[in-house]
Amino acid sequence: MSDAVASMATPAVAARRRLGVGALNQALLTGLVIVLAVVAAFPLAWMLLTSLKTPAETMQTPPVWLPATPSLEAYSKVAGVIDAGRSFLNSAIIASATTLGILVTSLMAGYVFAKHEFKGRDALFAAVVATMFLPPIVTLIPLYRIVGSLGLGGSLAGVILPNLANAFGIFLMRQFIAGVPNELIEAARIDGASELRIVFTIVAPNILPAVATLAIFAFCYHWNSYLWPLTVLQGNDEAYPIVISLSRLLSYNRGAMNANLVMAGATLAVLPPLLLFVALQRAFINSIIQSGLNG
Repeated sequence: MSDAVASMATPAVAARRRLGVGALNQALLTGLVIVLAVVAAFPLAWMLLTSLKTPAETMQTPPVWLPATPSLEAYSKVAGVIDAGRSFLNSAIIASATTLGILVTSLMAGYVFAKHEFKGRDALFAAVVATMFLPPIVTLIPLYRIVGSLGLGGSLAGVILPNLANAFGIFLMRQFIAGVPNELIEAARIDGASELRIVFTIVAPNILPAVATLAIFAFCYHWNSYLWPLTVLQGNDEAYPIVISLSRLLSYNRGAMNANLVMAGATLAVLPPLLLFVALQRAFINSIIQSGLNG
């Protein structure tokens, strides 16, 4: 009798142990995520807090973590040192136009590579993907000479034009478009839809999470781009985006402590990409889930 009771109790004990181990693993995983989140958010928090400090507090050793008297004085000075409104507009034009161009060209090229059969397709796609591994500095001088020969040096168009197509965007769209059922496309063709209409009214709505993800990556990258705009726009201060204009804060009142001023400008500059990510984060997460389900 005791043996029978013991044999019945053993599975229950094992189940409780498994539940205990599972809860412990969940607690450890949660703790790890919290630690990683704090580490990732620390630079942003430090930037914001420093922008609210006085110049003396930014230079104290050991560092002062919290400002004694938070002040927005640094933010008001930013507008006096740089033309923040014009710089933000330039950045918005560059990032928005480039992102729109990348979305359009990536959708069209990705659709062709995913749903059209032609000789040399795979080799051409491999060549496009291979360009992703080229360091940007390799193409800097050739692109600069091309832009100059077109008479676009010193203009926003010269910054935007070479970036309207993107190998990563083509690769990403091709991978997601390949999962769109061919039956949908064939049905649209039977109804007389053109290829462009198929791309933008049939294919694009079915891969909106991927489109949103590409939009986030493209906008953030070109909003924060520094070297290429600086190369093309040299001598035309009025066309400088906000990232380049912020460099003036480093030399403002040379010899003085400008850390709070620099951090205030950086805080303002980071807001548009941050707000875009917050707006599109649900679609971004869905794209990750879909890529995992598609294997």
